[in-house]
Formats: sequence, structure tokens, C-alpha cells
Amino acid sequence: MPATSMEELVSLCKRRGFIFQGSEIYGGLQGFYDYGPLGVELKNNIKAAWWRTNVYERDDMEGLDASIIMHRQVLRHSGHEATFSDPMVDNKKNNKRYRLDHLVKDQKADVIAKVAEAMGQSAENFPAVVAALNANPARASEALRAAGVRDPFSGEIGEWTEPKPFNMMFKTTIGPVADDESYGYLRPETAQGIFTNFKNVVDSTSRRLPFGIAQIGKAFRNEITPRNFIFRVRELEQMEIEFFCAPGTDEDWHEKWLEARLSWWEAQGVPRSKIEILDVPKEDLAHYSKRTYDLMYDYPTLGHEEIEGIANRSDYDLGSHTKNQSELGLVARVEENLDSIAKLTIPHPETNKPVVPFVIEPSAGVDRAMLAVLSEAFTKETLENGNERIVLKLRPHLAPIKVAVIPLARNKAELVDLARSIKNDLQKLGLGRILLEDSGNIGKAYRRHDEVGTPYCVTVDFDTVGKGEDASLTDTVTVRDRDTLAQERVKISDLSAYLQAKLR
Repeated sequence: MPATSMEELVSLCKRRGFIFQGSEIYGGLQGFYDYGPLGVELKNNIKAAWWRTNVYERDDMEGLDASIIMHRQVLRHSGHEATFSDPMVDNKKNNKRYRLDHLVKDQKADVIAKVAEAMGQSAENFPAVVAALNANPARASEALRAAGVRDPFSGEIGEWTEPKPFNMMFKTTIGPVADDESYGYLRPETAQGIFTNFKNVVDSTSRRLPFGIAQIGKAFRNEITPRNFIFRVRELEQMEIEFFCAPGTDEDWHEKWLEARLSWWEAQGVPRSKIEILDVPKEDLAHYSKRTYDLMYDYPTLGHEEIEGIANRSDYDLGSHTKNQSELGLVARVEENLDSIAKLTIPHPETNKPVVPFVIEPSAGVDRAMLAVLSEAFTKETLENGNERIVLKLRPHLAPIKVAVIPLARNKAELVDLARSIKNDLQKLGLGRILLEDSGNIGKAYRRHDEVGTPYCVTVDFDTVGKGEDASLTDTVTVRDRDTLAQERVKISDLSAYLQAKLR
């Protein structure tokens, strides 16, 4: 059976070194997490799988790694300075602050129904309830109090303020002088770095439509209420594509990318049956979106929450940056000569006239992807002897440790030295991390590697070095399969080819 609660995953992640609370020795810092020895391997493997599929295996994609700190004008003219905000409310009784939609969503059903009724909405259409609360702050405050909305921290009915917008971007000073002109922002998404480099990529690669630019990188959002482990954090990592296409072809490409992304999730062990496709209602679309599909994965405890968004951003971003460059005097303005003022254009594939392309944006969070992959892989099994084992049935290409090489006795130099030699030879194959596990207890070693998802364990025993009862087993090792528990003797000379075939 898979993980049934977030607590099981959190416990495993801490116990086995996947994820730790940030700044934990000082009490932790809410919304920030550190990835441990196994966590960083799994995270890197997820990113590598995404990059391999979307960059290496496609002929219409380029890669990019843009700066984290962005010029304030970029995020002003992208609309983030004005719109990248969430409504927040304060409880006057204890001075706690909450994101409005989260506060209401976490209430009991009868309380949500009362809030909806007070705002003239149906509780079954929660987005409409939130929209009504945002549109009428004074009425919203009255509705929260009248419905008896309780404070998640104290459990008491709160005295709620009117909702106010809270911009989630982190501001930072640039250089030694702190004034209104010497600050920028930590990027809230990776997309704008792609848009501002669009012309650079086109000029340096001679790309023509359609083509995409892919990027994996950190983004920062000063969330009002980060929660649910690594699901909602203040420092996150995104895997994002901006796919540029000719106007009029965008809707077809939107559907193609939806299918491509669902197929990728399946290849990582996240089945389509666990993902609902939400066609986001027009009233809930982001300011840049023509249409958006949200892939909603069924997380343990949380239920269906967004794991990836696939947005049709139309020509909003490139068009906005082109327009605002012109207004700032950064590009010469020549009447009726689009190419001279529109730096962010590209020749249309049919007419060859300059055009601002439309953009399809598949955007997934690395942290949320890792949480979903762990959730699907987490398995409890009852063995024939009645004992229970926890095993992470990760796809081999994602496993943090590909192979553990285990000498049967840690105090026997000939076993340890041979195991180390085998480990070093396997490491040269480029399969990923190969670990020398010399704990000295084969049963505990197997259980540990089941829990961390190691696909294969290779055991060097006394038969291997010709000191066992069966001379025919000399120069062979035992290979144990994580999922089936089957054990097979394999010649050391054949081991590399054997594992390469299994792991690739």
C-alpha cells in the first residue's frame, strides 16, 4: 500500500536523509528546507530526467540559466509588481496573519457554507467565493466574523481585518547605495529570464518558429502561510519551458504539450489516474493567461493539488516587454516599421514578416515533483514471515543510489577490498551513485536500502573469494532485486553489463 499520510513521508525523509528543516538547530525557518545526502541525489535525478526529455530528446528546444536577481523594470512591466499578490487577513486577537483563501478553505464545511452565503455564492464553487471576498474587503471581514471563522493557530473564533493584497516578491538592494533606484527582486518565477533573453537565444542559435527555451532554477515567493512540508515553500525550484509558436497555432500546441507532460509524469512513476486535469475558469486565470490547464495530483493528506501548470500565455510577455522598451526609449521608434521597434519579434514561418510569437508554458515545481514521486514510490509490504517492510519503489533512473555493494563481513579485509574494487569499477560506468555499504549486518543493510529505494544490492561473500562451501561460486556475487527480493549469482566479469542492462 502507498503512503496514506504526509506524516509518513516526512518521517521517512528525515530518518533517511532526504529532507531537513532549514536552519533546524536554531528552531527552523518556516518555508525553507534543506535537501540531505539522498534528497539532493533524487532531486538532481528528477531534474536530469526532465532536461533529458525536454532538451536532449527534442530538436526544437534550447536551454538557459538566467540570473536569479532581476532588474525591477522587468518585473514591473511583466505585471508582477502590480499583480503578484495574495489577499491576507489578520486576526486582531493574536496578530496572526493568514492567506485568505487558505484560511477559509481550512474551516469546517458548515463555516465555509456560511461564508459563501454571506457573499452571495455557493460553497460548491470555492473560487467564486474567494473572488467575492477579494472584491469586497469590508463585506468579507463581516462575513468571516459572522460565520465564526476560527484561527488555525489558537482554534478560537477570530476578529478578522479586511483582506489586503500582499506582494510576494522578495526585494533586495543592489550595490552599496540603498535608495529607490538601487533595488531589484529575487525572481518569483523563471519565465521572465527566458523572455528577456529571447532575442539573445534567437540571434545566437538562428532558431525559427516553433521552438522552445527550457530552464531549471530557483524562484522565491514570500508566501503568507507556507505549509504542507515542501508543497508550499518560500524558496522553490522550477522546471519551466517557454515554447514559442506562430499566432493561430497556439491552441494546437497547448494540447500537444498537455499530452507530452502527462506522458512524462507517467515515466517518473506518477500515473495519469492520480492526476486530474483542471481547465482553469476564466475568472481565475493569471493576468497573462489565455487558457491554463492545471495538473492536479492526488497527494496523501492534501488531496488534489497542483503539480504542474500548462499555460497559454499568448503574446502577453514578449509584447509587453517590447512595448515598454519602446516607451522607455530603449528601442528606436519608427512609425509602421515593427521590426525596428519590436526587438522581441521573430519572422513568421509562412509570411516571413516579423511577429510577436505566442507562448505555451509548461511549468512544474521540482519540490512538488519530488513529493509526488516519493508518495507514489512509498510502499508497505507484508513479507511471507509476517514482517512488514517499507520500500521506495522508485524508477531506477530516479533512485538516489543505483547500487549498494556490501561486503558480508566488515572486518574481513579481503571482502571489503574486493567490494571497494567492484564499487569503483561500477562507478566508472556513469550510472549514478554507487555506494560501498560496509555496515557489517547484511539484513539491516538490505532494509535500509529498501527504504531509500536502491534498486540493486551486490553482496560480496566468502564464496566470492573462494572460501565458501561451493567452489563454483568463486568470483561471483549475489545481486538482490529491491522489488522482487529475488537473488541471483552473477560473475564479477559480467556484473557491469548485467547492471547496465537493468538500470538503463
